[in-house]
Order: sequence, then structure tokens, then C-alpha cells
Amino acid sequence: MTTHTTVRALLTAAPIALATATTPAACHVPDHTTVTPAAGTAPTATAVDVAGARRQLAGLRVAPADTGAHYSRADWPHWSIVAGDCDARETVLRNQGRGVTTGAHCTVTAGTWTSPYDGTTVTRPGALDIDHMVPLAEAARSGTRGWTRAQRERYPNDTRLVLVAVTAKSNRSKGDQDPAHWLPARDRCGYVAHWVAVKATYGMTVDTAEHDAIASVLTHC
Repeated sequence: MTTHTTVRALLTAAPIALATATTPAACHVPDHTTVTPAAGTAPTATAVDVAGARRQLAGLRVAPADTGAHYSRADWPHWSIVAGDCDARETVLRNQGRGVTTGAHCTVTAGTWTSPYDGTTVTRPGALDIDHMVPLAEAARSGTRGWTRAQRERYPNDTRLVLVAVTAKSNRSKGDQDPAHWLPARDRCGYVAHWVAVKATYGMTVDTAEHDAIASVLTHC
């Protein structure tokens, strides 16, 4: 793991006041369970609350991408310890897989996972990437310039809403692109609803092309 910082308290306590300088006071924080697979289940096609996703999208502030914001991945501490001896990656693998077994220090040794982006079944944990639904670089240009270090650590270690176990191929294909430039091969309705829920929860902005691409997907759901 790359860091030994414990963020369990950050993830279990009441939500931090996120990006207060840019987030409307009345910003709705959705129930994480509406878009996150239950522990021990694979994240397959999502039953989407389309009307709810549209409401959340309408509540997001539309603004140009903050491309002038400094971004360094090192400024967003990730793979922190979040539960017992388990870091964020290990926790996601345990929660989103089936028949998962672990060894010493919470190391995941075996299991079965279904990548929600391409439907591929994976049985080797090392073959999986853990994706941030809204990539860190995208988060950095989405109205979070004023976030504190604690906020920048809470986000990339949110195993309930933000992190998804996917195939390396699909994750590399996605990169740091928003839905105007990349959509998964399957369950696009579930994907954009999840994307919107993350941005709503964390008070992030959307740019015009991103907003319109998401709205277009939702019209066909």
C-alpha cells in the first residue's frame, strides 16, 4: 500500500463540509446505498432511479472545467487504511467480489469479480484496477480547488460510493475522461447515474458538454 494514514474516522463520521466555497448550501446528499453494490455482491447492471438521477443532475452547478487548477495525484492520498488492517483497495475487492478469501494483513488472495464497465468476469485480484468513479484529475477540475487535504483524502478512499473494481483494460480506456468523452460498453444508465451521485455528494461541478452527454444518456434509460 502507498500510505499508512488511517481515514476510518473520516469515512464513518458525518460528512465533511465539502468545498463550501463552491457548493450551494442546499446541496442534496443522496443515500450512498442507492448506487453502491451491497457487500459480497458483484456490481452488475444497476436498477436506475432515472427521475432521481435527473433531479440530481439538475441540481449540479454547470461551470467550465477548472483546467487552471493544479493537479498532482500525490495531493490526493489514496489506498489509506479504512477498516481494520484493510486499505481502500482491499476493502473494495472484499465488498464487490464473490467468494473472496484473504491472507495475512487483509491481502485478497482469491475471489470472483464482474467488471461493471465491460461485464468481464475476473478471478485474479491482481488483474483488477480500482477506479475512482469520477477520476481524481476530473475531480480536481470540478470545483474542488479549495478542498482541504482531509477532503482530498476522504474522496479517493470512499469505498461506499466512489471506488469500483473494474478490468484494467476498461479503466485505462476511461482514463480521466468524463461522460462527454467516454462511456462504458454496458450499463450506461447505471454509470451516469453513479457519476451524478458522486458529483452531487461531493459538491462538484459539471461542464456543459458533460451535463448534456449525461442528460442524453438518461433520456434513453
